[in-house]
Amino acid sequence: MSKGTYPLKLPLSVKKAAQRLAKEDGVSLNQWIAVAVAQKVGTVETAAEFFARRSHGPKEDLAAILRTAPDLPPVPGDELPTTGA
Repeated sequence: MSKGTYPLKLPLSVKKAAQRLAKEDGVSLNQWIAVAVAQKVGTVETAAEFFARRSHGPKEDLAAILRTAPDLPPVPGDELPTTGA
């Protein structure tokens, strides 16, 4: 496995929390952060794949589908908020 370095600056409170959690897990802070980043990457990539699979055709088709929706007022409670200036 090749490794890259990245200088990371964290707010002190985040660093202290990460250090505490790393210690509780019995790993180094570096290893704990690497795992946390890997988990986040996996989550984001999984979500992107999920939505890609759930899409039913090109994005251009969405406009055609929306044009078939009836022109009705919103259900009570679903109205857009009014801007209070």
